[in-house]
Amino acid sequence: MTDTTHLDTNTVSEHTKQWLEKAVIGLNLCPFAKAPHVKNLVRIVVSEARHLDGFLEDLDRELQLLGNKPASELETTLLVHPTLFPDFETFNQMLEIADDAVVENELEGIIQIAPFHPDFQFEGTEADDISNYTNRSPYPTLHLIRED
Repeated sequence: MTDTTHLDTNTVSEHTKQWLEKAVIGLNLCPFAKAPHVKNLVRIVVSEARHLDGFLEDLDRELQLLGNKPASELETTLLVHPTLFPDFETFNQMLEIADDAVVENELEGIIQIAPFHPDFQFEGTEADDISNYTNRSPYPTLHLIRED
């Protein structure tokens, strides 16, 4: 995992954009990523929350924004936090709460969350299993995706 002690939000945002362009789009990890990126419909938000409650407030704001804007203006959001979830287990435990936030915002069936983390590991795999790399990112990230 990258040392995040001295990174500002612009640096984190730029690293995330480079990962999106070079890994996700460049390696075609997601065939649906290129079109919204080219159309500038991908929002990258770096949370500066100091605790989980603040991060969940950021998540609520981004869910509401995405839910209220037409896809022609905003198709997807990457919500990144470089320091709050240093280990994958803590991040993974937060995902259930994040999924509950989708339901609480009445966006179930409209928006889903895809998790990305520098140490992402699918259940039943070894840490260095190649399949885990499809969900690895420079920083812990929630990808808020429109289901349609």
